[in-house]
Amino acid sequence: MQLKRVVITGIGAVSPLGGDVAALMQGIEAGRSAVRYMEGWDAYIGMRSLVGAPAELKDEKKIPRQTRRTMGRMSIFAAQAAEQAVRDAGLAPADIDPSRTGCVIGSTMGSAKSLNDTFELMLPKKDISQLNSTMFFQCMSHTAAVNVAQYLGLTGVTLCTAAACASALQAIGAGYDLVRLGRQDLALCGGAEELHPTVTGSFDILFATSANFNKDPQRTPRPFDKDRDGLVCGEGSGILVLEEHDHAVARKARIHAEIIGYATNSNGLHMSQPNREAMVRCMEQALREAAISPERVDYVNAHATGTPQGDREEAAAVRDLFGDRVPVSSLKGHMGHTLGASGALELIAALQMMQRGTIYPTRNLESIDPECGGVRHVMRPEQKDMRIVLKNCFAFGGINATLVCRKYEG
Repeated sequence: MQLKRVVITGIGAVSPLGGDVAALMQGIEAGRSAVRYMEGWDAYIGMRSLVGAPAELKDEKKIPRQTRRTMGRMSIFAAQAAEQAVRDAGLAPADIDPSRTGCVIGSTMGSAKSLNDTFELMLPKKDISQLNSTMFFQCMSHTAAVNVAQYLGLTGVTLCTAAACASALQAIGAGYDLVRLGRQDLALCGGAEELHPTVTGSFDILFATSANFNKDPQRTPRPFDKDRDGLVCGEGSGILVLEEHDHAVARKARIHAEIIGYATNSNGLHMSQPNREAMVRCMEQALREAAISPERVDYVNAHATGTPQGDREEAAAVRDLFGDRVPVSSLKGHMGHTLGASGALELIAALQMMQRGTIYPTRNLESIDPECGGVRHVMRPEQKDMRIVLKNCFAFGGINATLVCRKYEG
C-alpha cells in the first residue's frame, strides 16, 4: 500500500506566554518567562515547589454554555487552540467532511481542578449527591479530545493519548498514521493540560520539581544548566491540523511543514528514570522512517525539563547520535513544562523557528553542566536555514516520542 504524504496546514496555541501563536512567539523572541510564584500553594503541607507557569483563561464564554458546561479548563484551552488551527488552515465548511476528519488530543489525565473539586465535594460525607452531571465529562481522561470533537462537530476517529509528557507528540504521531494510511483526510492533533497544585504536587513528591527559586521564579527552570533543580509545571494547549498532501494542494492551502518521520518506544526499565539508549533508539527509528541520516537534521528541539537526571540522559542521547554539530535548545525556560501540551506547543514554536530561519536559545542556560556537555547548546539567537527539525518528548514511565518535520518544498 502506498502511504500518503502528510502536511501541517494549521496551528493554534494557548500558552503561558499568551492566547495565540503570535503571543507565544513574541514571548520566546523577547526571551520572556511566564513562570511566577503561585499564591496560595504554600497552604499545601509538604509542598516544596511554589512556582508555576499559568495561562490566562479568557473569552471562554464565546463557547456556548451548553457545550462549555462539559469542559474543564484544559478542554476550553483545547477548543480555543483548535479553533485557531482551523482558522489558520483556511478550512471552509466545504473543505471539511466531518466523517473524514479525526481528533486526537492527549493529556496526562482529565481536568485536575475538576478531579480535585469532585473529591472535595464527595469525600467529607461520602455523598455523591453533591456531584453534578457534568463533572464526569470534565474529569474523564479523554475530555479534551471528545469536547473538541463535539464542539466542532467532527464524526471521524476520536482518540486520546495519555502518556504524561509524551501525550501531545504521540497524539500527533497517531494523527499522522491516520492520515498517511488514508483513514482520515484531516486530523486535529495535539495536547492540553491545566495547572493545579495537585499536579505540581505529584512531581514534588518525586523530588522532580524546582524548589530553590520560589523567591526568584524567573530563574527557573534551567534546562541543561549546572544549577538546575527540577521542572516547573505549566498549562495550555497546542493543536495542529494534519492534512493529506493532495487534499491540501487541491484547496491551495498554505503548508507549514511536512511530517516525514515518527517513532515512539518504551525503555522497559524504570518508571521514573530516563534511559539514553532508549532515547537514541527512538530518534534513530524516526530518522529511518524519514529516510534521512542524522547529519541532515538542522535543529533538535529538546524535551529538557530542567531535572538533573532527565537532562543528563537526554544530552547524552543527543551527543551519541548527533555529536556537537546540531543546534539544540529547550523552550521550558520560557513557559515551564506544559506536560501533556508540551509536545504540540513546542513543535509549533519549532516550526515557526524553521519558517523564520531563527533558532531561539534555552532560557536560563547560563553555565552548561559538564554532564550535559558535548552538545551544541544554543545560548543566543542564531540565524540558520533549517530544512529538517526533530522534536523530542521523553515521559515518566519510560515513554519516548520523536517527530521529524521537513520544510515544505512541493
